[in-house]
Amino acid sequence: MAKGILGRKVGCTQIFQEDGTVVPVTVLEVGPCHVLQVRTVERDGYEAVQLGFLDKPRRLSPRSERGHVAAISSKRSKRVASAGVEAVVKAGCEPKRFVRELRGSSDLAVGSEVTVAVLDGVSAVDVTGVCKGRGFSGVMKRHNFKGQRATHGVKKCHRHAGGTSMATYPGRVFRGQRMAGQYGATKKTARNLKVVRVDAESNLLLVCGAVPGPTGGFVVVRETNKVG
Repeated sequence: MAKGILGRKVGCTQIFQEDGTVVPVTVLEVGPCHVLQVRTVERDGYEAVQLGFLDKPRRLSPRSERGHVAAISSKRSKRVASAGVEAVVKAGCEPKRFVRELRGSSDLAVGSEVTVAVLDGVSAVDVTGVCKGRGFSGVMKRHNFKGQRATHGVKKCHRHAGGTSMATYPGRVFRGQRMAGQYGATKKTARNLKVVRVDAESNLLLVCGAVPGPTGGFVVVRETNKVG
């Protein structure tokens, strides 16, 4: 499995290298993450590791989330135990705010911790996050249309899209036509970002370039598989 970890975006800044060049970086707070589950082909049909980042107060966590990370006594659990069924191993930690699975085989055990040190020696990463939502937007903002002319009969429709389909034949709008609509708030991945610095003491990762999402937004950081 490619190396990966969960975290959140802290913000953007710039640092100076030894030769004096300026490098624009995005600061990510990554880890420590608890291993909540280990998926196997025999039981789940695929291999993956489920990680959890950032503790969530128990008062805000439903019983299902608390029972996912720690053993909770219930009538069903007692009935299953009395039948001789082995209980599923729990991580024994607090409920987590951000939970994601990383596909692939791994030797990690449930309850262990993954820190930013796992990225030592990694030269580039892929960062996945939810980009900023911009609401219902027009075609000029959403698709970079130039709009209508400012003269020669164009009246009060300077930011309109213009024609969207054909006449009698085929008499319909083709699927995928660029129009106004919901813009942003979708999952995006910034590929092959160079790792500038790994600060294991403060759980910080500095990558060169921009990362999708707002400040404080959760991200998934994986070792890139892009060549070149």
